[in-house]
Amino acid sequence: MKRGLDARVCVIGAGPSGITAAKHLLQVGLRNIVVYDANDQVGGNWIYSPDPGHSSVYETAHIISSRRLSQYHDYPMPDDWPDYPSHRLLLQYFQSYAEHFGVTDYIRFNTRVTAAAKQPDETWRITLDDGTTETFDYLLVANGHHWDPRWPDYPGQFSGEYMHSHFYRTHLPFKDKRVLIIGGGNSACDIAVDISRHAAFVGLSWRRGYYVVPKILFGQPPDIVNARLQWLPAWLRQRLNYLAWRIAVGSNQAYGLPEPDHPITSSHPIINSVLLHHLRHGEVHPRPDVKCFDGSQVVFTDGRAEEYDVVIAATGYKVSFPFFETGFLNFDGGEVPLYLLVFHPDHPSLAFIGLVQPQGCIWPLADTQGQLVANYIVGDYDWPADIRDRIKRDLERRRQRYVRSPRHALEVDYHEYQNRLWRELPKNAPQWGKLNQSQRG
Repeated sequence: MKRGLDARVCVIGAGPSGITAAKHLLQVGLRNIVVYDANDQVGGNWIYSPDPGHSSVYETAHIISSRRLSQYHDYPMPDDWPDYPSHRLLLQYFQSYAEHFGVTDYIRFNTRVTAAAKQPDETWRITLDDGTTETFDYLLVANGHHWDPRWPDYPGQFSGEYMHSHFYRTHLPFKDKRVLIIGGGNSACDIAVDISRHAAFVGLSWRRGYYVVPKILFGQPPDIVNARLQWLPAWLRQRLNYLAWRIAVGSNQAYGLPEPDHPITSSHPIINSVLLHHLRHGEVHPRPDVKCFDGSQVVFTDGRAEEYDVVIAATGYKVSFPFFETGFLNFDGGEVPLYLLVFHPDHPSLAFIGLVQPQGCIWPLADTQGQLVANYIVGDYDWPADIRDRIKRDLERRRQRYVRSPRHALEVDYHEYQNRLWRELPKNAPQWGKLNQSQRG
């Protein structure tokens, strides 16, 4: 396996993770780089279009992590931006980042990777949608994990409109309709609020209880508050986070929602102030899990049956790599046996960027992942000798810490995981400077 500055590297995806990976490849001096993306511009999931496609961003979407803890490490968002920028500002930010660091010159837009096949010598044969093939020494997968819808499985059939939240764009088609949203994630809650302003009735079905955290807590975004508590022991920090939630929200029962049956850091939080408002104003109606469909009726586990025009399944996404051969790697619905959720011990020329679900923002973590992988390719970082044992320990920690569900298979604590990545970085890892700027292209 080739290591060094003459390695040829393929990056799949020019979304937030792919562009920072490419930036770090340039930062260590690599120049034989190609980034493939099926879109016509940088942005990945944050390219809004009224027509459903790869992206799942909807018209009113904003991030749920704060601006300060969502920006790349060496490219801050403007100080005059709001705490929670819209998808329009974020797309502008990603495209500016790619231009600033010279990444755009290495992207082949409107080019889909249809197959990525590992060769006996650890190289990769990449097949493109026009039938051409190219060979690379390394493959960096940054295609995202919020694009392949996961559908729930309920008995019976629903005779109305049944759709996944991936295809939701705006509230306009749902005016004066009775709509049920199934799911306890951030998208489900955002969509419920968005639709409730115009729909005749909005139900929100949860299978279990989750923590709904207001977007402003003690005058600050909650991730900023949590960051200031990082010097405390984990057990005390968890208790303080729970106490802050109880003070701010009270209890789920007050909103008609099921109480969480797990610690506050054991599941991905719902960051949403407006949902609580709409629940207490009777504009969003909490419902338990769905038992079955019966024509236009939805039957719930409490025995209630209601008529709906539309059911939206906001039930998450599969971890999917359509360019790999069937059976090569399958992480969907199960555990992800990667070191640092980046490296596979059986495939040393393969790395994943952004395949992580933090309690916080992905992009700064993908930034550090990209830096680590770039230093690995040029030979400045080596895997630990006990990589397989470390993967096993990580999987066991994840089993004990997080709710056992596909949604949490990639869950990590933002600060803990970021610190682990930083500890792995070599001390001589190059930073961006004049050398990089003069040599790029």
